Amino acid sequence: MAKWGEGDPRWIVEERPDATNVNNWHWTEKNAGPWSKDRLKELLNNLKIAQNGIDCKITEVEKIEGEATANNRKGKLIFFYEWDIKLKWEGLLAGSADKVKGEVHIPNLSEENDVSEVDITVTIKGSGEEAHRAKAFMHNVGKTEIRKQLQEYIRSLKEEFSKGLILPKKGEAPIKADNVSTITSGFNKKINMEPIVSTEKKQIGCKLDTKSLELSEKFQCRAQEFYDAMTRIEMVTAFTQGHVKMEAEKGGKFSLFGGNISGEFRELVPGKKIVQYWRYKQWPDQHFSEVTFNIDEKEDHTLVTIKQDLVPAAEVDQTRENWRRYYFESMKRAFGFGAFL
Repeated sequence: MAKWGEGDPRWIVEERPDATNVNNWHWTEKNAGPWSKDRLKELLNNLKIAQNGIDCKITEVEKIEGEATANNRKGKLIFFYEWDIKLKWEGLLAGSADKVKGEVHIPNLSEENDVSEVDITVTIKGSGEEAHRAKAFMHNVGKTEIRKQLQEYIRSLKEEFSKGLILPKKGEAPIKADNVSTITSGFNKKINMEPIVSTEKKQIGCKLDTKSLELSEKFQCRAQEFYDAMTRIEMVTAFTQGHVKMEAEKGGKFSLFGGNISGEFRELVPGKKIVQYWRYKQWPDQHFSEVTFNIDEKEDHTLVTIKQDLVPAAEVDQTRENWRRYYFESMKRAFGFGAFL
Protein backbone atom coordinates (compact mmCIF):
# COMPACT_ATOMS: atom_id res chain seq x y z
CA MET A 1 0.00 0.00 0.00
CA ALA A 2 1.06 3.62 -0.46
CA LYS A 3 3.24 5.04 2.29
CA TRP A 4 2.38 8.12 4.29
CA GLY A 5 2.20 11.10 1.93
CA GLU A 6 2.59 9.05 -1.24
CA GLY A 7 0.21 7.79 -3.92
CA ASP A 8 -3.44 8.57 -4.44
CA PRO A 9 -4.59 10.94 -1.65
CA ARG A 10 -7.66 8.83 -0.95
CA TRP A 11 -5.34 6.01 0.16
CA ILE A 12 -3.42 8.18 2.61
CA VAL A 13 -4.12 7.12 6.18
CA GLU A 14 -5.18 10.19 8.11
CA GLU A 15 -4.12 10.49 11.74
CA ARG A 16 -6.93 9.77 14.21
CA PRO A 17 -6.65 9.59 17.99
CA ASP A 18 -8.37 6.20 18.09
CA ALA A 19 -6.69 4.89 14.90
CA THR A 20 -10.00 3.32 13.91
CA ASN A 21 -11.26 3.03 10.32
CA VAL A 22 -9.62 6.25 9.17
CA ASN A 23 -11.58 8.25 6.59
CA ASN A 24 -14.41 5.73 7.08
CA TRP A 25 -12.76 3.80 4.26
CA HIS A 26 -13.31 0.19 5.26
CA TRP A 27 -16.53 -1.80 5.47
CA THR A 28 -17.65 -1.84 9.10
CA GLU A 29 -20.66 -3.63 10.48
CA LYS A 30 -22.80 -3.57 13.60
CA ASN A 31 -25.20 -6.29 14.66
CA ALA A 32 -28.59 -4.61 15.11
CA GLY A 33 -30.46 -7.84 15.83
CA PRO A 34 -30.89 -7.77 19.63
CA TRP A 35 -31.69 -4.05 19.62
CA SER A 36 -34.23 -4.57 16.84
CA LYS A 37 -36.07 -7.32 18.70
CA ASP A 38 -36.40 -5.12 21.78
CA ARG A 39 -37.50 -2.15 19.71
CA LEU A 40 -40.11 -4.11 17.77
CA LYS A 41 -41.54 -5.53 20.99
CA GLU A 42 -41.66 -2.05 22.48
CA LEU A 43 -43.51 -0.67 19.45
CA LEU A 44 -45.96 -3.52 18.91
CA ASN A 45 -46.76 -5.00 22.31
CA ASN A 46 -49.95 -3.50 23.84
CA LEU A 47 -50.56 -1.43 20.70
CA LYS A 48 -54.13 -0.14 20.99
CA ILE A 49 -56.32 0.22 17.93
CA ALA A 50 -59.76 1.72 18.55
CA GLN A 51 -62.36 3.32 16.32
CA ASN A 52 -66.15 3.42 15.86
CA GLY A 53 -66.97 1.34 18.94
CA ILE A 54 -64.38 -1.37 18.29
CA ASP A 55 -61.44 -1.68 20.68
CA CYS A 56 -58.53 -3.93 19.71
CA LYS A 57 -54.98 -4.29 20.92
CA ILE A 58 -51.89 -6.41 20.40
CA THR A 59 -51.64 -8.63 23.47
CA GLU A 60 -48.41 -10.47 22.74
CA VAL A 61 -45.44 -10.44 20.41
CA GLU A 62 -45.34 -14.20 19.95
CA LYS A 63 -42.39 -14.50 17.58
CA ILE A 64 -39.65 -12.33 16.11
CA GLU A 65 -37.16 -14.24 13.98
CA GLY A 66 -34.57 -12.78 11.65
CA GLU A 67 -31.64 -10.40 11.68
CA ALA A 68 -30.59 -6.81 11.16
CA THR A 69 -27.21 -5.19 10.51
CA ALA A 70 -25.95 -1.66 9.91
CA ASN A 71 -22.94 -1.22 7.63
CA ASN A 72 -20.70 1.69 6.73
CA ARG A 73 -18.53 2.09 3.65
CA LYS A 74 -16.94 5.43 2.85
CA GLY A 75 -19.57 7.46 4.65
CA LYS A 76 -22.58 5.53 3.34
CA LEU A 77 -24.82 3.61 5.70
CA ILE A 78 -26.38 0.45 4.32
CA PHE A 79 -29.03 -1.27 6.41
CA PHE A 80 -30.11 -4.89 6.08
CA TYR A 81 -33.03 -6.32 8.02
CA GLU A 82 -35.31 -9.29 7.54
CA TRP A 83 -37.94 -10.23 10.12
CA ASP A 84 -40.71 -12.79 10.48
CA ILE A 85 -43.12 -11.54 13.15
CA LYS A 86 -46.21 -13.11 14.74
CA LEU A 87 -48.54 -11.18 17.04
CA LYS A 88 -51.58 -12.07 19.09
CA TRP A 89 -54.50 -9.64 19.29
CA GLU A 90 -57.90 -9.38 20.89
CA GLY A 91 -60.85 -7.09 20.27
CA LEU A 92 -64.15 -6.11 21.83
CA LEU A 93 -67.15 -4.66 20.04
CA ALA A 94 -69.35 -2.11 21.78
CA GLY A 95 -72.21 -3.83 23.58
CA SER A 96 -70.57 -7.25 23.45
CA ALA A 97 -69.28 -9.19 26.44
CA ASP A 98 -67.14 -11.64 24.50
CA LYS A 99 -63.67 -10.80 23.24
CA VAL A 100 -62.54 -11.81 19.79
CA LYS A 101 -59.03 -13.23 19.58
CA GLY A 102 -56.72 -13.75 16.65
CA GLU A 103 -53.24 -13.49 15.21
CA VAL A 104 -51.28 -11.17 12.91
CA HIS A 105 -48.45 -12.52 10.77
CA ILE A 106 -45.80 -10.30 9.16
CA PRO A 107 -43.55 -12.72 7.22
CA ASN A 108 -41.35 -10.37 5.25
CA LEU A 109 -40.38 -7.13 6.96
CA SER A 110 -37.21 -6.32 5.03
CA GLU A 111 -35.56 -3.65 2.93
CA GLU A 112 -36.74 -5.63 -0.09
CA ASN A 113 -40.18 -4.08 0.31
CA ASP A 114 -41.50 -0.66 1.22
CA VAL A 115 -43.51 -0.77 4.44
CA SER A 116 -46.68 -0.17 2.42
CA GLU A 117 -45.96 -3.39 0.51
CA VAL A 118 -45.16 -5.61 3.49
CA ASP A 119 -47.52 -8.58 3.78
CA ILE A 120 -49.69 -8.52 6.89
CA THR A 121 -52.13 -11.39 7.42
CA VAL A 122 -54.95 -11.18 9.99
CA THR A 123 -56.68 -14.31 11.29
CA ILE A 124 -59.33 -14.97 13.98
CA LYS A 125 -60.14 -17.80 16.32
CA GLY A 126 -63.78 -18.71 16.18
CA SER A 127 -66.59 -17.55 13.94
CA GLY A 128 -69.73 -15.47 13.97
CA GLU A 129 -70.69 -11.97 12.92
CA GLU A 130 -68.81 -10.19 15.73
CA ALA A 131 -65.61 -12.13 15.04
CA HIS A 132 -65.73 -11.26 11.35
CA ARG A 133 -66.44 -7.60 12.09
CA ALA A 134 -63.40 -7.47 14.36
CA LYS A 135 -61.27 -9.22 11.75
CA ALA A 136 -62.40 -6.74 9.08
CA PHE A 137 -61.54 -3.88 11.43
CA MET A 138 -58.04 -5.26 12.04
CA HIS A 139 -57.62 -5.89 8.33
CA ASN A 140 -58.52 -2.32 7.38
CA VAL A 141 -57.60 -0.15 10.38
CA GLY A 142 -55.27 -2.40 12.35
CA LYS A 143 -52.90 -2.98 9.44
CA THR A 144 -52.47 0.77 9.00
CA GLU A 145 -51.55 1.25 12.66
CA ILE A 146 -49.16 -1.70 12.58
CA ARG A 147 -47.46 -0.30 9.47
CA LYS A 148 -46.92 3.00 11.29
CA GLN A 149 -45.09 1.14 14.04
CA LEU A 150 -42.98 -0.78 11.53
CA GLN A 151 -42.07 2.50 9.84
CA GLU A 152 -41.06 3.89 13.22
CA TYR A 153 -38.85 0.85 13.79
CA ILE A 154 -37.03 1.48 10.50
CA ARG A 155 -36.61 5.19 11.29
CA SER A 156 -35.25 4.52 14.77
CA LEU A 157 -32.99 1.72 13.49
CA LYS A 158 -31.29 4.14 11.12
CA GLU A 159 -31.08 6.85 13.76
CA GLU A 160 -29.67 4.58 16.47
CA PHE A 161 -27.11 2.84 14.29
CA SER A 162 -25.89 5.97 12.56
CA LYS A 163 -24.17 6.74 15.85
CA GLY A 164 -20.55 5.64 15.87
CA LEU A 165 -20.50 4.02 12.43
CA ILE A 166 -19.52 7.22 10.64
CA LEU A 167 -16.39 8.38 12.43
CA PRO A 168 -15.24 12.03 12.31
CA LYS A 169 -11.88 12.89 10.83
CA LYS A 170 -9.19 14.55 12.88
CA GLY A 171 -10.43 17.86 14.26
CA GLU A 172 -14.04 17.31 13.17
CA ALA A 173 -17.04 17.21 15.45
CA PRO A 174 -18.97 13.93 15.70
CA ILE A 175 -21.21 13.40 12.69
CA LYS A 176 -24.93 13.68 13.35
CA ALA A 177 -27.40 11.20 11.92
CA ASP A 178 -29.15 14.01 10.02
CA ASN A 179 -25.99 14.57 7.99
CA VAL A 180 -25.44 10.93 7.04
CA SER A 181 -26.25 9.58 3.60
CA THR A 182 -28.46 6.63 4.39
CA ILE A 183 -29.37 4.02 1.79
CA THR A 184 -30.86 0.54 1.81
CA SER A 185 -29.74 -2.33 -0.32
CA GLY A 186 -32.09 -1.10 -3.05
CA PHE A 187 -34.47 -4.06 -3.23
CA ASN A 188 -37.28 -1.75 -4.30
CA LYS A 189 -35.07 -0.38 -7.04
CA LYS A 190 -34.05 -3.68 -8.56
CA ILE A 191 -31.60 -3.91 -11.41
CA ASN A 192 -33.23 -5.60 -14.38
CA MET A 193 -30.62 -7.25 -16.55
CA GLU A 194 -31.74 -7.09 -20.14
CA PRO A 195 -31.98 -10.50 -21.82
CA ILE A 196 -29.32 -11.15 -24.41
CA VAL A 197 -31.08 -11.57 -27.72
CA SER A 198 -29.00 -13.27 -30.33
CA THR A 199 -29.78 -12.86 -34.03
CA GLU A 200 -27.82 -16.01 -34.77
CA LYS A 201 -29.94 -19.11 -35.22
CA LYS A 202 -29.00 -22.01 -32.98
CA GLN A 203 -29.21 -25.41 -34.59
CA ILE A 204 -30.76 -28.09 -32.43
CA GLY A 205 -28.57 -31.13 -32.02
CA CYS A 206 -25.34 -29.32 -32.89
CA LYS A 207 -22.50 -28.66 -30.50
CA LEU A 208 -22.71 -25.19 -28.94
CA ASP A 209 -20.02 -22.85 -30.24
CA THR A 210 -18.24 -21.29 -27.26
CA LYS A 211 -15.38 -18.89 -26.69
CA SER A 212 -13.33 -17.51 -23.79
CA LEU A 213 -13.12 -13.92 -22.67
CA GLU A 214 -10.67 -12.08 -20.45
CA LEU A 215 -10.93 -8.66 -18.86
CA SER A 216 -9.31 -6.78 -16.02
CA GLU A 217 -10.28 -3.87 -13.80
CA LYS A 218 -8.57 -1.70 -11.20
CA PHE A 219 -10.34 -1.15 -7.90
CA GLN A 220 -9.45 1.35 -5.23
CA CYS A 221 -9.65 -1.11 -2.37
CA ARG A 222 -7.71 -3.87 -0.72
CA ALA A 223 -7.78 -7.39 -2.12
CA GLN A 224 -9.74 -8.74 0.83
CA GLU A 225 -12.36 -6.02 0.39
CA PHE A 226 -13.00 -7.05 -3.21
CA TYR A 227 -13.12 -10.70 -2.15
CA ASP A 228 -15.65 -9.84 0.57
CA ALA A 229 -17.76 -7.85 -1.91
CA MET A 230 -18.07 -11.02 -4.02
CA THR A 231 -18.71 -13.48 -1.18
CA ARG A 232 -20.49 -11.71 1.70
CA ILE A 233 -24.22 -11.78 1.07
CA GLU A 234 -24.86 -8.32 2.53
CA MET A 235 -22.20 -6.75 0.29
CA VAL A 236 -23.37 -8.64 -2.80
CA THR A 237 -26.91 -7.45 -2.02
CA ALA A 238 -25.67 -3.86 -1.81
CA PHE A 239 -24.08 -3.73 -5.25
CA THR A 240 -26.55 -5.98 -7.12
CA GLN A 241 -29.54 -4.15 -5.58
CA GLY A 242 -31.68 -7.26 -5.60
CA HIS A 243 -32.46 -10.40 -3.66
CA VAL A 244 -29.41 -12.64 -3.27
CA LYS A 245 -29.06 -16.31 -2.42
CA MET A 246 -25.50 -17.33 -1.64
CA GLU A 247 -23.48 -20.01 0.13
CA ALA A 248 -19.88 -18.84 -0.08
CA GLU A 249 -18.15 -22.21 0.26
CA LYS A 250 -16.88 -24.86 -2.13
CA GLY A 251 -19.91 -26.40 -3.77
CA GLY A 252 -22.16 -23.62 -2.48
CA LYS A 253 -24.79 -22.24 -4.83
CA PHE A 254 -25.56 -18.59 -5.65
CA SER A 255 -28.35 -16.71 -7.44
CA LEU A 256 -28.24 -12.99 -8.27
CA PHE A 257 -30.23 -10.37 -10.19
CA GLY A 258 -33.58 -12.02 -9.69
CA GLY A 259 -32.24 -15.41 -10.80
CA ASN A 260 -30.78 -14.10 -14.06
CA ILE A 261 -27.31 -15.14 -12.87
CA SER A 262 -26.76 -18.41 -11.02
CA GLY A 263 -23.99 -20.86 -10.36
CA GLU A 264 -21.74 -22.61 -7.89
CA PHE A 265 -18.48 -21.81 -6.09
CA ARG A 266 -15.69 -24.18 -7.12
CA GLU A 267 -12.69 -22.62 -5.35
CA LEU A 268 -12.28 -19.88 -2.74
CA VAL A 269 -8.93 -18.44 -1.64
CA PRO A 270 -9.61 -15.40 0.59
CA GLY A 271 -8.16 -12.22 -0.87
CA LYS A 272 -6.60 -14.10 -3.79
CA LYS A 273 -8.90 -16.13 -6.00
CA ILE A 274 -12.51 -17.12 -6.71
CA VAL A 275 -13.59 -19.79 -9.19
CA GLN A 276 -17.25 -20.22 -10.13
CA TYR A 277 -19.49 -22.18 -12.43
CA TRP A 278 -21.58 -19.31 -13.82
CA ARG A 279 -24.53 -19.06 -16.18
CA TYR A 280 -26.90 -16.47 -17.56
CA LYS A 281 -30.57 -17.43 -17.53
CA GLN A 282 -30.95 -16.96 -21.29
CA TRP A 283 -28.24 -19.46 -22.13
CA PRO A 284 -29.16 -22.99 -23.24
CA ASP A 285 -30.45 -25.15 -20.40
CA GLN A 286 -27.78 -26.57 -18.09
CA HIS A 287 -24.96 -24.77 -19.90
CA PHE A 288 -22.44 -23.22 -17.48
CA SER A 289 -19.28 -21.25 -18.08
CA GLU A 290 -16.31 -21.31 -15.71
CA VAL A 291 -15.19 -17.97 -14.28
CA THR A 292 -11.88 -17.38 -12.49
CA PHE A 293 -11.25 -14.15 -10.56
CA ASN A 294 -7.57 -13.52 -9.83
CA ILE A 295 -7.24 -10.76 -7.22
CA ASP A 296 -3.84 -9.03 -7.10
CA GLU A 297 -3.25 -6.29 -4.51
CA LYS A 298 -0.80 -3.63 -5.71
CA GLU A 299 0.74 -0.69 -3.84
CA ASP A 300 -2.15 1.70 -4.45
CA HIS A 301 -4.92 -0.41 -5.99
CA THR A 302 -6.17 -3.95 -6.49
CA LEU A 303 -6.11 -5.46 -9.97
CA VAL A 304 -8.82 -8.02 -10.70
CA THR A 305 -8.45 -10.23 -13.76
CA ILE A 306 -11.36 -12.34 -14.95
CA LYS A 307 -11.09 -15.28 -17.30
CA GLN A 308 -14.37 -16.85 -18.42
CA ASP A 309 -14.41 -20.04 -20.47
CA LEU A 310 -17.28 -21.69 -22.40
CA VAL A 311 -19.23 -18.51 -23.12
CA PRO A 312 -21.70 -18.94 -26.02
CA ALA A 313 -19.86 -17.37 -28.96
CA ALA A 314 -22.74 -15.12 -30.00
CA GLU A 315 -22.88 -13.57 -26.54
CA VAL A 316 -19.24 -12.88 -25.68
CA ASP A 317 -19.39 -9.13 -26.30
CA GLN A 318 -22.62 -8.66 -24.35
CA THR A 319 -21.32 -10.78 -21.48
CA ARG A 320 -18.15 -8.67 -21.29
CA GLU A 321 -20.26 -5.50 -21.20
CA ASN A 322 -22.48 -6.94 -18.46
CA TRP A 323 -19.45 -7.66 -16.26
CA ARG A 324 -18.45 -4.02 -16.46
CA ARG A 325 -21.94 -2.61 -16.09
CA TYR A 326 -23.54 -4.84 -13.46
CA TYR A 327 -20.48 -5.89 -11.45
CA PHE A 328 -17.59 -3.44 -11.75
CA GLU A 329 -19.46 -0.13 -12.07
CA SER A 330 -22.04 -1.17 -9.48
CA MET A 331 -19.32 -2.11 -6.98
CA LYS A 332 -17.61 1.21 -7.43
CA ARG A 333 -20.82 3.11 -6.84
CA ALA A 334 -21.85 1.05 -3.82
CA PHE A 335 -18.54 0.83 -1.98
CA GLY A 336 -16.38 3.66 -3.30
CA PHE A 337 -14.04 1.28 -5.14
CA GLY A 338 -14.02 3.97 -7.81
CA ALA A 339 -11.74 4.89 -10.67
CA PHE A 340 -8.63 6.88 -9.86
CA LEU A 341 -8.43 10.62 -10.36
